[in-house]
Amino acid sequence: MKYRIIWRRRTPAPGPESDGAPRPKRKRKKLVIISAIILLVAVIVIANITSRREKPVRVTVEKASSHDLTSVISASGEIKPKKNINISANVPGRIIKIGVVEGQMVKAGDFLLKLDSAQYEANAERDRALIQSYRSQFIQSEARMKREQNNYDRQKQLFDSQLISQEQLETAKVQSDIARAEVQAFRHQIQQAEASLKSTLDTLSKTVYNSPIDGIITSLRVEEGEVAVIGTLNNPGTVLMTIADLSEMEAEVEVDETDVVGVALGQSADVKVDALPGQVLSGTVTEVGSSAIPQMTYSQQESRDFQVTITLSDPPDTLKPGLSASADITTAEKKGVLAIPISALVIREKEGDKASQKEKVEEEGVYIVENGRAKFLPVSKGIMGGLFIEISAGLIEGQEVIVGPFNSLRELTDGTLIKPEAKTTLPE
Repeated sequence: MKYRIIWRRRTPAPGPESDGAPRPKRKRKKLVIISAIILLVAVIVIANITSRREKPVRVTVEKASSHDLTSVISASGEIKPKKNINISANVPGRIIKIGVVEGQMVKAGDFLLKLDSAQYEANAERDRALIQSYRSQFIQSEARMKREQNNYDRQKQLFDSQLISQEQLETAKVQSDIARAEVQAFRHQIQQAEASLKSTLDTLSKTVYNSPIDGIITSLRVEEGEVAVIGTLNNPGTVLMTIADLSEMEAEVEVDETDVVGVALGQSADVKVDALPGQVLSGTVTEVGSSAIPQMTYSQQESRDFQVTITLSDPPDTLKPGLSASADITTAEKKGVLAIPISALVIREKEGDKASQKEKVEEEGVYIVENGRAKFLPVSKGIMGGLFIEISAGLIEGQEVIVGPFNSLRELTDGTLIKPEAKTTLPE
């Protein structure tokens, strides 16, 4: 059996409170609503204040300390002999004999190569015959000169005795002068012919090539029967062969324009050759280029390189010209100097002295830790060695320097609240 309970609301009997006066229950309800609103506003205000509370920046800190620094500049290039001579054709001619082969050791004065010299020998014989002819004519002209001079002397005596006329004397004088001029002319012709012979003999000697130095034939570019051509203004001549003295070797490297200012003569260098793994060759800087290496294409944005020559102290016998090499040049070395990691160095902009112009100037420095906050200090730097850089002014040993991370350093300003993390030990 089911029962249903019906609730009926009893209507209060009319009394003194039913005449429109506020009821206490409604007052309580309104008070609760107002209290809830006030509480919500308070929560919002507290949340805003909490959200605006300064958050610390996580950073890595390291103390400035003493280090031994070695500044090194790296560059790449190739191995070349100190003496490297290209034997080029000085006179044109067909090659009739080659006395060496590529890779052969030669001494100074050894026979290398010979050109066809028939034409130059014929020219020399012609000049010799011409000299003999001029000398014979010179002897005849000297005899005529003496005869005309004697004739003039006799005519002058006769003229002094008033036995001949003035005209006859002048004729004798002219003949004497002509004979003397002929002697002088033949003398100059002989000198000219001798000079021609000297030039011809020099040309003839250039048909035979001997080694100018002790060395090795590193390149032989011609064969017997080929024609050697001399060079002109725009066309280079035939390079017959190349001789190199391998007892003195050099590394020619290209140094960037930003680094070459620190390179000087006498600095030590370590050279590594790709073909000789595991070997480090010592050397000394002996040449520093004063002008940039020419480039095929050049724009204002491209960096320029300068050639630096490093003479190797004790090159091994296996070292050959043309091998690729890299060099580490020691430009500076200091012991026990105050240094910090390079990552700690920052550059920021500040307004210049002329406030009206709003100039922006850069200052270089580091952020240190002071009372839990970051503080910027301008510093003066010295040499750079490995991952550390010398600080010559602006820091004292033991000061805590913010070294990273990079994103945090970009956000830092004076007074930023920081939270140091575990220190990272960096290799020197």
